[in-house]
Amino acid sequence: ARRSLASPVVSGVLCPCGSPHGSAVESSGGGGGGAGGGSAGSGGRSVCEASEQDRRLRALFQKLDVNRDGALCIHDLAVGLGRLGLHRTELDLRKIVKAGDKDLDGQLDFEEFVHYLQDHEKKLRLVFKSLDKKNDGRIDAQEIVQSLRDLGVKISEQQAEKILKSMDKNGTMTIDWNEWRDYHLLHPVENIPEIILYWKHSTIFDVGENLTVPDEFTVEERQTGMWWRHLVAGGGAGAVSRTCTAPLDRLKVLMQVHASRSNNMCIVGGFTQMIREGGPRSLWRGNGINVLKIAPESAIKFMAYEQIKRFIGTDQEMLRIHERLLAGSLAGAIAQSSIYPMEVLKTRMALRKTGQYSGMLDCAKNILAKEGMAAFYKGYIPNMLGIIPYAGIDLAVYETLKNTWLQRYAVNSADPGVFVLLACGTISSTCGQLASYPLALVRTRMQAQASVEGAPEVTMRGLFKHILKTEGAFGLYRGLAPNFMKVIPAVSISYVVYENLKMTLGVDSR
Repeated sequence: ARRSLASPVVSGVLCPCGSPHGSAVESSGGGGGGAGGGSAGSGGRSVCEASEQDRRLRALFQKLDVNRDGALCIHDLAVGLGRLGLHRTELDLRKIVKAGDKDLDGQLDFEEFVHYLQDHEKKLRLVFKSLDKKNDGRIDAQEIVQSLRDLGVKISEQQAEKILKSMDKNGTMTIDWNEWRDYHLLHPVENIPEIILYWKHSTIFDVGENLTVPDEFTVEERQTGMWWRHLVAGGGAGAVSRTCTAPLDRLKVLMQVHASRSNNMCIVGGFTQMIREGGPRSLWRGNGINVLKIAPESAIKFMAYEQIKRFIGTDQEMLRIHERLLAGSLAGAIAQSSIYPMEVLKTRMALRKTGQYSGMLDCAKNILAKEGMAAFYKGYIPNMLGIIPYAGIDLAVYETLKNTWLQRYAVNSADPGVFVLLACGTISSTCGQLASYPLALVRTRMQAQASVEGAPEVTMRGLFKHILKTEGAFGLYRGLAPNFMKVIPAVSISYVVYENLKMTLGVDSR
């Protein structure tokens, strides 16, 4: 066990309010600072002057800066922390530098060091609050046992007491906020289970396009098999959500392919035309294949994502945003490549006339016989190119909104509540779709173009030029209105179904 033998040394360099920078939560000196004594934001600065905080932080920085070059490298941290009695492995030290190194020069300057401590203590406070079930400012063995059971991990009370002893400085067999902070402050905890549990995004929300970066799962979720229950719940939620919003999705496809300056389709007129041509059931054309492709696409993407992560990081290490984007985009490309013929089938089924095909298999046979295997990959290039702007902007917006909420409002728990989660999911999905929509429209038109017998072959570049020339930039956003109209109901329905399926599958909602 790594016991913080020199915790008083570290505490002496910290602000007496328990915050190293004035933005973490206040802590009363002796013990009960963990519960109730916290006020985020400027609480620390009302107790300590900024100059005093700066002096204390610089003192700690100078103790760790062994070679006096104004920056902390892994060697500095190893020697400096060792002198303070805080012995960390090389992997731990690399994680600390990686978490705080904003300019990617392999070391921490003073500003990066302060920012790391600020962000790190905020996360520590969230974990402490989540473990403190009794809300008395102390963590005991029973609370550790209960918290791990909530995550699906069963340990004995004796094992929990061993965990306590490694942090308990005064022999009370309980841990207060000061002991918790002193033990963990210069110990990396990027993969905060509380945040990962509450802030799932890709698994929960389904807006019809499965291009988002896959969610992270905690080590406990992997070990206990909860991860596959989350994926099953997400798949079921996506099926219900897509079915409920299928009429809007079919209208979007029709407007993308058929709407133009000379044929200006409106939403009411589009629905009227569909019902007149094929009756109310025709509103759901193409939905069957759209639902069927959820399972293989999600499974392939998750497996590919996990394999790619192994080349970038480790199974138990939280990747940075750009690493998640890279792994998620590659996994999305692999999954889309595997099921792309189903995407073409979905478009053809949505555009079909009454009686044109007897079903999905009949449609596939007709395409293969008349147009060959290449027809199943029409629009493949714009589809692949669309993954990066969609996944990148969706991930960046969601992470920005999540981190903003955690920094400003997360005092007692990382749980944002249903409305904040839905708002973040809706905004990020909308931004991602808006960025990639022109590519999605060109993809859909290329998929549909092959169905016109004798039509000339079109290229992505040629189609872009044709649309801009004949319809202007607005032509690249045909069908955007019904697409955006379905985002809020799709996100809301998928969330409600996901939560209910989680309970049915025995996944605890904490």
